[in-house]
Amino acid sequence: KSAKENSVPAGTALGVDRIKFSQSITQILLQHPNITIVDKPVDSLDDLPRPAVIATGPLTSDALAKSLAEHFDSQFLYFYDAIAPIIDADSIDLDACWFGDRFDRGTKDYLNCPLNQEQYDRLIQEISNARKVEAKDFEKDIPYFDGCMPIETMIERGPETPRFGPMSPKGLQQQGPEWRKHAVVQLRKENKEGSAYSMVGFQTKMAYSEQTRVFRMIPGLENAEFLKLGSIHRNLYIHSPKMLNLDLSSKKDPQLFFAGQITGVEGYFESTSVGLLVALILHQKLSHQDVVLPHRSTALGSLHNAITEPKDNFQPTNMNFSHMPVPEGFKGRRNREKKREHQIHLAQQALLEQLPLFSVNS
Repeated sequence: KSAKENSVPAGTALGVDRIKFSQSITQILLQHPNITIVDKPVDSLDDLPRPAVIATGPLTSDALAKSLAEHFDSQFLYFYDAIAPIIDADSIDLDACWFGDRFDRGTKDYLNCPLNQEQYDRLIQEISNARKVEAKDFEKDIPYFDGCMPIETMIERGPETPRFGPMSPKGLQQQGPEWRKHAVVQLRKENKEGSAYSMVGFQTKMAYSEQTRVFRMIPGLENAEFLKLGSIHRNLYIHSPKMLNLDLSSKKDPQLFFAGQITGVEGYFESTSVGLLVALILHQKLSHQDVVLPHRSTALGSLHNAITEPKDNFQPTNMNFSHMPVPEGFKGRRNREKKREHQIHLAQQALLEQLPLFSVNS
């Protein structure tokens, strides 16, 4: 409800005004009669009564992170998300770009800045040569989540990589005569008012002065005013398949549960969904009921499976069809649409069957 009330146009994606959204959630928690806010730090897991839920995600303090590392025998992955720059809308040259979305779905939520081959090659070269923020020893060999990979890391895989990723012109056409540019930089609204735009796929660890210099080479952004420049921040998460039980409790302490981003999920919806799942699990346990987990064919069930199924190379993930079971007879690219339809049908069917099992009596 809160996400919808504070949403911003983002095509088929869920976008929110982050400040208003966080303020709304804070007010809901403060005003809830069954919730007591205790405003003090927790430095150790030993300080917590049981059962307890840890949902600190990337905001985990150093002291608590140390306690968690000791609890899990240092079976932790340290992960760093890269953040994209945010631009003042009034500083964008709208004559050099156009509003539209891929495959003309009608929402026109993105502002598209086209580049020809010469402009693209020069931009890629300048990004590669730009001065980067020096990584500290503990930041080296960072396993970036693909959805938050810095643009320069993407380029290291090959100069054409961005053109087949976030800078792909596929499905984009300028209004009027049909034509395709070599590459396109997409800008997405940061708020409902459209007063700020973020650069899609341009998370970066370039030095601030280099960001303004290089990104102003993009058509339409020659005079861009950056409200926020790109940066890197730590995102602490558990190797959940090795460290957590199916009910998302610690294998070393079954009364200690984990929820949200710290379990290895990415995104507002995913973090909230796992939080809801842990709440339902705790309700079942405290009510002396058998724990019922969402079916694997549902979106939440497939996400739960993705973070609990045994695997050595565990990386953060979001909800996507690849986590859902592939029905027999629907494999192959030619059957993709039919496969999706069948997966959706199975998910809806399983959800309807399981809903009564997740009812909570107040």
